[in-house]
Amino acid sequence: MRYDPAHAPIPSAWLETDESERLEAILRYHKRAKEHGGNLRAHSAIHTAVENQLAEGHDAAVRTMTRLEAEGLDRHDAVHAIGSVVAKQIHAMLQERRAHDSAEYAAQLEALTAESWRNSGDDE
Repeated sequence: MRYDPAHAPIPSAWLETDESERLEAILRYHKRAKEHGGNLRAHSAIHTAVENQLAEGHDAAVRTMTRLEAEGLDRHDAVHAIGSVVAKQIHAMLQERRAHDSAEYAAQLEALTAESWRNSGDDE
């Protein structure tokens, strides 16, 4: 499998591919592109989570992707922006030792804008 974040994977093909293959495809892309900061495996895992949500039709993620692209982010930056919310959720769950709060996650996605992402300093 070859991954290019500029183009949405075909949802059925993406979801039929083993999770570890999805992660490895994203990891290979980022190694080739040399456009990542920090932990490449963690970065790729977040990318995988976002792509999984989009392929599964997760309402809030799909709406957010559509809106962020309409606001001027390219698809890859929009994946990163959504991924920043995924990462914040994971961090909060670990820090607070709590379960995932899907309503909170959806609200954070709804509040995310291209402008807030550009101003966050997380746009790697």
